Amino acid sequence: MSAPLLEVENLEVEYPGKGFRAKPFRALKGVSLDILPGETVGLVGESGSGKTTLGRAVLGLAPVTGGSIRYAGREIGQLHRRERRELSSEIQVVFQDPYSSLNPALTIEQILIEPLTVRGVSTAAAKQRVATLLEQVGLPVDARSRLPREFSGGQRQRVAIARALALDPKLIVCDEPVSALDLSTQARVLDLFIEIQERTGVAYLFISHDLAVVRHVSHRVAVMYRGEIVESGDGDQVTARPEHPYTQKLFMAAPVPDPDQQEERRVARRRLMAIAAEG
Repeated sequence: MSAPLLEVENLEVEYPGKGFRAKPFRALKGVSLDILPGETVGLVGESGSGKTTLGRAVLGLAPVTGGSIRYAGREIGQLHRRERRELSSEIQVVFQDPYSSLNPALTIEQILIEPLTVRGVSTAAAKQRVATLLEQVGLPVDARSRLPREFSGGQRQRVAIARALALDPKLIVCDEPVSALDLSTQARVLDLFIEIQERTGVAYLFISHDLAVVRHVSHRVAVMYRGEIVESGDGDQVTARPEHPYTQKLFMAAPVPDPDQQEERRVARRRLMAIAAEG
């Protein structure tokens, strides 16, 4: 079995209290999880549960006050800014709002070329890479000359996914990447995440408040409540037969309409995971 790509162990994140003599706020309380290469681990919980804080800690955007975060066996919880920039080719992010995460003054080609040229890729090679990325996310080549405002929300999120893929990362933190989209667009973007993973072997930490969304894409699921993981396990089990009262509450808010509807896809994805684990 493959070693974990990401290992989070007893992670604590604490923020200073607001106001004079206010106690610090502990956003994460001894959180542990791991992600295998090519795997999706869904992290689900309501607003304020700590799920986004965990994603930000992995990205180096939240202060780690205890525990550890290891990527490919390397401790990354306390990296300096320069070291974190060097790691950006391995770990990328897709945020919730595709419009605010894209520079409105730049064309799509300029947005996608930027991370490549920063890494020393020639302009000609970067433009060829942009064409490949647009094809991978299902956008026409002529999209490169257009501005973000000329696209729909779903198309902008495809651009954001293409940017995250530009440097061939091994792990992408997906922070509520479909919550700003309508239901039909959500389904198409979720399927795109799955297709990209099956093609490239990228791993996802997929953060969402919606159990139905997490159910669609995840191999394993961890449920967060008040800064702690209260339930974790196989995605089908946690999202269809939850044991913890809080997960059951989430389940009632997003019931499974037909548990057998996607069984064929689940079997195929398990097969792919078994192949990846053997490697």
